[in-house]
Parts: sequence; structure tokens; C-alpha cells
Amino acid sequence: MFGRLCCVDSGVAPASELRDANASLVAVERLPDEMNGMKIRDERQMEAIVVDGNGTETGHIIVTTIGGKNGQPKQTISYMAEQIVGNGSFGVVFQAKCLETGETVAIKKVLQDKRYKNRELQTMRLLDHPNVICRALAYIHNCIGVSHRDIKPQNLLVNPHTHQLKICDFGSAKVLVKGEPNISYICSRYYRAPELIFGATEYTTAIDIWSAGCVLGELLLGQIFRKGLPPEAVDLVSRLLQYSPNLRCSVLEALVHPFFDELRDPNTRLPNGRYLPPLFNFRANELKGVPPEILVKLIPSHARKQCVLFAS
Repeated sequence: MFGRLCCVDSGVAPASELRDANASLVAVERLPDEMNGMKIRDERQMEAIVVDGNGTETGHIIVTTIGGKNGQPKQTISYMAEQIVGNGSFGVVFQAKCLETGETVAIKKVLQDKRYKNRELQTMRLLDHPNVICRALAYIHNCIGVSHRDIKPQNLLVNPHTHQLKICDFGSAKVLVKGEPNISYICSRYYRAPELIFGATEYTTAIDIWSAGCVLGELLLGQIFRKGLPPEAVDLVSRLLQYSPNLRCSVLEALVHPFFDELRDPNTRLPNGRYLPPLFNFRANELKGVPPEILVKLIPSHARKQCVLFAS
């Protein structure tokens, strides 16, 4: 499974070029050495063209130009499509290889449907976070103002070596503006919040909280937690799956729930014996406005040196 998705083709290309390539390029980290070194790029000067074909068949080459921002020189990178690794309602993901570096990447070809507005590229350009489920949701909800609107197991990527989790596929994501209507027929059926099922058009990011609760409940019922059903897990799921969106706990409240206390233990290790991935390296914008009593519960004393807020 791909461990991290990073937007490479994050510039705005002319419409003609988009019709030719129709692709946003996303790089996959090398496991595990480069996990923390990659981030979503925000290159303003970007072009994407396909050499020999439309980029949907094995062996076709996609060429993209990055750079040109803040005086940086432009750089041309070429990718060869190898095979299809995933299909969705609005796009196809290909495994490809960077010809310059040999790096394995994923290329998402977005299918342009005039009936729907595609916001994925614009949303990806806003994101810069190491865990893009609860901390990632806190970031996109509170820092960016984006609702993912399609949280489900297929959109949660886990690095099998480090167990670091990423949220992917922002094809349904949207900035929710209070008072403005939104489509209710959104989110995969089994993870769809009740208000969406009943046709609500003015909803909040609480729909993602419901979906996260469904995922956690599925893990519990699927025997992922081999020790049975911890009461703390059941309590957390019950707080996430409140029928009324106003009664669902926030993502920050979920993060300080006792269910996650084991992750705050400095002696906790992964099943393979490795250390946990960085969990508490919060940035200032992630903690803006968070009450001190939540901060104390959220970040254990041994990990506060990782956090910018405490370090300063």
C-alpha cells in the first residue's frame, strides 16, 4: 500500500494542457527512509504534457515542469506509466516511475466531468501536514477549513513499516461556508452521516467525525484490536457516532481521549519493535486557540520538545 501521497502537479496549467494530461501527480515516499522528508509541493509554474499517447497506458511518458517560484530554476521531470493501481468515481491512479531518479510514484488522472466541480487540486495545494485520522482531521478542519467528505478505509493509507497514517483522495473535499448549501449526496454510503442520508445541505465538518467513528467501529468489530473490545475504544466510538452532529466530539477532544493514552507512553513501541512515528510535532497553527488544559492532556511532557509551541 502506498504510504504517503504528495501533490507534485500542483500548479495551474492552461485548459488545453489539462485536457491533454488531465493528471495530478503524486509522489510516494520510499519506505521508510524518506517518510518525513517529503511534503506537498506548491509550485506555481507548472506544466504537464503527455509524450506519445494520453497517459493512460503502460509505457506512456508524462513530462512535468516544476519550479520557477521565488527565483528557483525550473526543472523537468519525466514519469513512465506502469500499471493501474486504483479506480474511483472521478479518477484513475497509476503506478509510474520517475525516469530521472527511479523513484516509484502514483499518478492520479482526474476525470473531468462538467456536471461536477473538481476542487481536489486546489485543496491539495493548501495542505502541508505529516498526517494527511484524528490529528489529520483536526488540521484540515481547524487550520484549512476543509471537510474531506469521504473518510473510509480505502482513503486511509498506512505505512506498514512505521504505521504512520495518511488521509488521501481529496476529490470530494470542500471548504464549508456557513449559510452556503452543499450537496448531500456525498461520502461513501456505509460511512455517510445521518444528516447526509436525510438530505441536509447545510452541514459541518462533523460529517467527517461520523465517518471516522464508522472506521474505528469497523476496526473493532473486525477484530483488528486483538485484545477484544477495550472499554475506552467503545466509549470513543460512542462519542464519534452521536446522531446529532452538535453532540459529536471534536477531533481534538478525540485526541485527548483515554483510548489514545498508550500512544503518550514513552515506552510504547510498534509491534515490530520500532519507535512510534512522530505524533506530537504539532505546528503553531494546529494548536492555535486550543485551551491550556487540552494542551496538557494532548502532548505528554516527554514529547513537548517536539512541539513548536512548547519549544518557544
